[in-house]
Amino acid sequence: MDSTAYSITGVTAYIRNLLESDDLLADVWVTGEVSNYRPAASGHWYFTVKDDNAQLKCVMFRSAAVRQSIEMREGDAVNVHGRISVYDARGEYQLYADMIQPAGGVGSLYEQFERIKAKLLAEGLFDEARKRPLPAFPRKIGVVTSPDAAAFQDVQNVLRRRYPLAEVVLSPTLVQGVEAPPMIVRAIERLQQTDIDVLLICRGGGSIEDLWAFNDERVARALADSRVPTVSGVGHETDFTIVDFVTDRRAPTPSAAAEISTPNVADLYYDLMQTDLLLARLLQDRIALARQTLITQERRLEMASPQRSVRMARQQLDDLYERLHSAQGRYFSRLQERLQARQQALQAANPDAILARGYAIVTRSEDGARIRSIKDASQGSGVMIRLKDGTLAARIEDEETHGQYKRTLL
Repeated sequence: MDSTAYSITGVTAYIRNLLESDDLLADVWVTGEVSNYRPAASGHWYFTVKDDNAQLKCVMFRSAAVRQSIEMREGDAVNVHGRISVYDARGEYQLYADMIQPAGGVGSLYEQFERIKAKLLAEGLFDEARKRPLPAFPRKIGVVTSPDAAAFQDVQNVLRRRYPLAEVVLSPTLVQGVEAPPMIVRAIERLQQTDIDVLLICRGGGSIEDLWAFNDERVARALADSRVPTVSGVGHETDFTIVDFVTDRRAPTPSAAAEISTPNVADLYYDLMQTDLLLARLLQDRIALARQTLITQERRLEMASPQRSVRMARQQLDDLYERLHSAQGRYFSRLQERLQARQQALQAANPDAILARGYAIVTRSEDGARIRSIKDASQGSGVMIRLKDGTLAARIEDEETHGQYKRTLL
C-alpha cells in the first residue's frame, strides 16, 4: 500500500480544520429558503437553506434554538448566522447555526402553495359537504404510489395485519420530480376504470420540494373528480399538502391511511362473536317463550277436552261416593249408639232388673192393680207381692201412726 494513503478519519479531520480555521466560514451569514425543517425531540433544529442552484444543511442546537423568536416554516426566506464545519459521521459539511432572522418575505414555493390553496378553497374543493364516508368493508383498495417506495410496503403490511380480506390494486407512478404530477393524474384515472371501493394516495416524508407533486393543481382536481372516496397519506404528521385538503380523509402517514380505510379483522371477529352470543340468547328466549306458549295451549286444550270432563265427573262421583260412604258410616254409628242407649234404658226399666236390685212389685189380689201408694190399698184387702224369685200373698191391716196411715202386711 502507498505509504501516503490517509484514513478517512484523518482526511475528514483535515478538512474540518481547514474549514474551521477560515475566518469567513467561522463567522458567516447565509440567506436562502427553509426546506426540510425537522425539530427533534431533543430540542435541536435540523433544516436546509437553499437557493436556485445549491443547498446547505444546517443544525441549530437546543441551547441556541430556545433563544430564537422566529417561527420556522417550510419555504420561508431566512438569514442564518453560524460557522461551517464537517459532520464526521457522514462526511458532510454543514452550517452550525446560532441565529436565524427573517429575510423579509416567504419563499416562492410556500407562496405558490398558498395561492393554489386559496384558489381551490374558493372553488369549494375543500368543502366538508363534499366529503364522502369511507366504505365500512372495502373489497378492493386502490393505491397510488411508487411500487418501490417504503410507503407502499407500509400500506401492504398494515392491510395484511389489519384487513387481509381486501384486494390491493396498485396504480404505479413517480411521486417526486417534474414528471410526477401528470403521472399521478394518470394513475388516479386508471383506477377510476376499475371496481375499487376506496383510493389511497401515499408517499413518505420529505422536504417541501420532495412533496411538491402533491401540491399540484392537476393532482388535486383529479382526486376531486374521483368516483370513489379518497384518502391521503403523504409525508409525516407535520406535513400538509394540497391533496390533504381535497381528499375525503387525511391521514398523517401511509400506514395511518391504510388503517383508517379498513376495519380491524380482530374487532370484526369480536363483534361477530358478540353478535353470535346475542343471537343465541335471543333464540333461547324465543324457544323458551314458544315452549311456555305450547304448555299454555296444552293446558287450555286439556281444559276443553271431553276426557277431562269425564275425568272430573268421575272424580266428583268418587268424591260423592266417599262422602256418602262416610256419611253412611257416621249415620249407622249414631243409630247404633242410640239403639244401645235405648237398650240400656229398656234394660234399666225392666221390672226384673228392678226386682233384682231389691225392690218388689205389689198388686191388689182382686184386680191385679199395682199399688203405688198406701191409699191404693184398703184394710183387709189382699195383695200380691212379687219379688225377684217369686210371689207372696198377703193381707193389709190398717194402723195410723203420727196422723198417717200405716198399713201393715200380715
